[in-house]
Amino acid sequence: MNHSDPREEIKGLLREGDLRSLLIQAASLHGHYCPGLAYGVKAGHVGLSRLGLDNTGMEELIAVVECNNCFVDGVQMSTGCSIGNNALVYKDLGKTAVTILSRRTKAALRIVLKPRRWEAETLSDREKEARDLFRRVVKERQDDPEAARRMRELWVELSFETVEKPAEDLFDVHEVPAVFPEYAPIFDSALCSACGEELMETRAALRAGEPTCLACAGEDCFAVLGRGIRILAGGALR
Repeated sequence: MNHSDPREEIKGLLREGDLRSLLIQAASLHGHYCPGLAYGVKAGHVGLSRLGLDNTGMEELIAVVECNNCFVDGVQMSTGCSIGNNALVYKDLGKTAVTILSRRTKAALRIVLKPRRWEAETLSDREKEARDLFRRVVKERQDDPEAARRMRELWVELSFETVEKPAEDLFDVHEVPAVFPEYAPIFDSALCSACGEELMETRAALRAGEPTCLACAGEDCFAVLGRGIRILAGGALR
């Protein structure tokens, strides 16, 4: 293993166009195979093949995603952009789309899934079956183990088929203006006067003139949930 470049293997897969192997890596992060994950892997490959593969995780490559679903994990694996390295930006627009920007080339590419992909008359019988099973098992939360098993089986098959499809069959791809977010600032830390835990000073409330974390202060905070970015009243998940 090349410890100086932890993404060497992934960059090799991208160069070779071996998206099947990359999909396997993405599924190890995501927890399962599904077409959404495959779309993300494919979209990341489309962007990096035109903007360059180098990414050290130091914000030279930025991915702006517009959804918070399976697609994003595929994008993260193929691009190396994540929330943790401050290179993944989440816009709560509810679109299966990503804009990939390169500070090195000063270029940007927006990649969006074609409209009504899962409603097209050209869907195969297996795709239609997977769509209907998804509605029952995931959307309606029906307790049907056999349906869930069959859905997962189809998802595996369709995921590997998806990464082999021509990009133009899946996405609309456009060059867009390269407008970069600022580099992530580094903030000083503070100690919560109530619990004693350390936090970013910019996230502290003041209670009796002392820094207090939002949890101890019972303040509202933002959170990314399955339904998007939400304000949690008093920090409660519900």
